[in-house]
Amino acid sequence: NNAQSGGVMQLIEQIISDAKAMEDEAIRSEEDAQKAYEDFVKETNGSVEAKSKDIINKSEEKAKKEGDLIEAKEAKEGVLLELEQLSNFNAELHKSCDFVLKNFDLRQTARDEEVEALRQAKAILSGAKFEEFLQQA
Repeated sequence: NNAQSGGVMQLIEQIISDAKAMEDEAIRSEEDAQKAYEDFVKETNGSVEAKSKDIINKSEEKAKKEGDLIEAKEAKEGVLLELEQLSNFNAELHKSCDFVLKNFDLRQTARDEEVEALRQAKAILSGAKFEEFLQQA
């Protein structure tokens, strides 16, 4: 009987030993899984934080670029307006120059006649005789 109880006791001890080994393995596995989960959470939170910062930076950059675009469009409008004004001024100047060139000979002749009239007036005022001028004409 004793031998039988020794076999049963040995079997119970073996079961207890196996149960303890399984419990220790389960605890290690749970600890490993918990550590892996915590590492995953840390990595994910870090990634989320990095992506959030990236989104903020890119949003700021986008806003700056949009501001630059608005400034560039306004500058372009200003330049186009100035270009149009210069073109209009050029056209007016061209008309004025054309008028001067077209009427140059006529104006030159009129100026020459004016100068001659002033010479005659000066001569008369200086004491020359008026009759001399009538004979020249």
